[in-house]
Amino acid sequence: MKREKFSSRLGFILISAGCAIGLGNVWRFPYIVGKYGGASFVLIYLLFLAVLGLPIMVMEFSVGRASQCSAALSFDRLEPKGTKWHWYKWGAMAGNYLLMMFYTTVAGWMVNYLFKMLRGEFVGQDAAGVSSIWNHMLGQPLSMTFFMVLSVLICFGVCALGLQKGVEKITKGMMVALLGLMLVLAVRSVTLPGAMEGLKFYLYPDFGKMVEHGVGDVIFAAMGQAFFTLSLGIGALAIFGSYIGKERTLTGEAIFVTALDTFVALLAGLIIFPSCFAYGVNPGEGSSLLFLTLPNVFNEMAGGQLWGSLFFLFMIFASFSTVIAVFENLICFATDLTGCSRKKAILVNVVVVILLSMPCVLGFNVWQSFAPLGSILDLEDFLVSNNLLPLGSLVYLLFCTTRYGWGWNHFMAEANTGSGVKFPKWARFYLTFVLPLVVLFIFVQGYISKFAG
Repeated sequence: MKREKFSSRLGFILISAGCAIGLGNVWRFPYIVGKYGGASFVLIYLLFLAVLGLPIMVMEFSVGRASQCSAALSFDRLEPKGTKWHWYKWGAMAGNYLLMMFYTTVAGWMVNYLFKMLRGEFVGQDAAGVSSIWNHMLGQPLSMTFFMVLSVLICFGVCALGLQKGVEKITKGMMVALLGLMLVLAVRSVTLPGAMEGLKFYLYPDFGKMVEHGVGDVIFAAMGQAFFTLSLGIGALAIFGSYIGKERTLTGEAIFVTALDTFVALLAGLIIFPSCFAYGVNPGEGSSLLFLTLPNVFNEMAGGQLWGSLFFLFMIFASFSTVIAVFENLICFATDLTGCSRKKAILVNVVVVILLSMPCVLGFNVWQSFAPLGSILDLEDFLVSNNLLPLGSLVYLLFCTTRYGWGWNHFMAEANTGSGVKFPKWARFYLTFVLPLVVLFIFVQGYISKFAG
């Protein structure tokens, strides 16, 4: 069966960026920028994005385009005879399923909060009232299941329309809407009275904060964020490489995707910090930032119900773009491995993903006494972020640079096919001997931070 292709280069860039742009851009990035020294941290982060994230992204795209299939078969097709690289297909598949085991629940929270904003549930609430709405939502397994299932059905519904008519067309629309909404919210935020303090906190290079937190810790935080923001190592991006033609080099495309991901992350900070400072609200981290801090901000703001609704609509677009991209991967794993139809792959995966998502939903209520690493969500996130992403990236790195894998020459030929920015030949030593050690360091340091911090 002939493989469907993207109808446009813009579609490929926006969908790949949509896969990378997710809750981490809004959930975590602005907070760690503020915490670790503002603009000085951003500069270190951008450096690591270029030297860590970009090369591995080009490798994923190259493996996908050269093999013309998902991670389920890409290593089988490209590996030298007799080698065992194809064993990693199970790691890639596990990574995609594990990511969806908790991401679908969080996407459901966003939909739930949009409805709460539209219904005016937060209007007139103080901080304790906002907190009780959040805790009440987590304590309702049926309601959480409903919104998780709704998110799963909507995103698989998009995939059911096909690559061009569904995934490409709808993700393109969502990404354009997301960028438009963010620009509107950012303009509103930076024009609030007292917003300048927030801008200063976010964008002013404060090297004192870097020293205060420890330069080593700041550098590791920048490395970690640069590495994890792009969802590298589980073949989530490789699939989109298999959907594009040979007209453009892959380095240039990876630069566009990375730039868009970074732009969204920076824009999120422009929305969050000026508004928090304008109303004297502490910009927390993680779930508290999105679900506790920001509803308090919108309550203070003139027309807050509208701005809050727009914010959670953009959060739905950010989370759904990732879910749709990963669902596309799950569908291709099934069709590549079994030869089944796209329709059958979707029907089976709808059931599988809903069942696999239930432990995360129940981990906040019925099963909350089972709390490894904090909650079931934290455990699933740890398995993906601290294990499968770095170790998978290491597999792609070694596969593309060593003669025991696909090899440097094959990788360079694929990456540099077409017009555009070429992948530099001089990077060979760095990618073969230095970057694998850096990725291993991130992997080990992730365990040290988790268990010894």
